[in-house]
Amino acid sequence: MEAKIINPFLEAAVNVLTTMAMVDPTPGKAFVKKDFAAMGDISGIIGITGQAQGSMSISFSGPCILSIVGNLFGVPVGEINEEVRDAVGELTNMICGDARRRLEAENISLQAGTPTVVDGKNHTITHVNRGPRLAVPFETPSGGFVIEVAFNA
Repeated sequence: MEAKIINPFLEAAVNVLTTMAMVDPTPGKAFVKKDFAAMGDISGIIGITGQAQGSMSISFSGPCILSIVGNLFGVPVGEINEEVRDAVGELTNMICGDARRRLEAENISLQAGTPTVVDGKNHTITHVNRGPRLAVPFETPSGGFVIEVAFNA
């Protein structure tokens, strides 16, 4: 996987969460993910086609997503419910859209599907591409989230 395809997704996550939810995420060290276990309590995943095929996911810890959605709604949110699931889907869509705009500036045209949201302890994430999956953890004052990107090599 090339950095020119992966980096726009990471930059988009920071941009969307900073702009929309007033959260300042700090990236950790990237690593190749070997299993399918989600690294959070709720995840959004979206398939991507075009000049590259793959998918992107974002998995939030419970405290992190509750804080983010509370910032989005302007009121505290106490549990992962249907509104939180909808917000995760929309955040996944916005991050993917922002990344696709960034890639379009590099003459890489991609299309995205509709996000799927999965939640619950010990849920799994299955990416469209069976190749390597790059994961980047992020920290916020309220907890962490992880971006996974998997594209054809």
